[in-house]
Amino acid sequence: MVQVAWAAIALLATALFGMFGMFFYLGARIDALGATLDAKIDALGARLDAKIDALAARLDARIDSLAGHLQAHIERHAVE
Repeated sequence: MVQVAWAAIALLATALFGMFGMFFYLGARIDALGATLDAKIDALGARLDAKIDALAARLDARIDSLAGHLQAHIERHAVE
């Protein structure tokens, strides 16, 4: 009977240590996935910043062009 009790204790201890190992393994995997996700988000942010900068440059050029046209139009109709 004592042998059965020790076998049950050993089985429970093995299961307990197995669960701890699984939690540490799962934590390591979550950390690795988090690092991968951070890298992807940073790359996406950099691409988005580049696109926004390009669009801002195009918009600035168009606004400057329109301002020039408006200034020329005002000068044509200016009363001297």
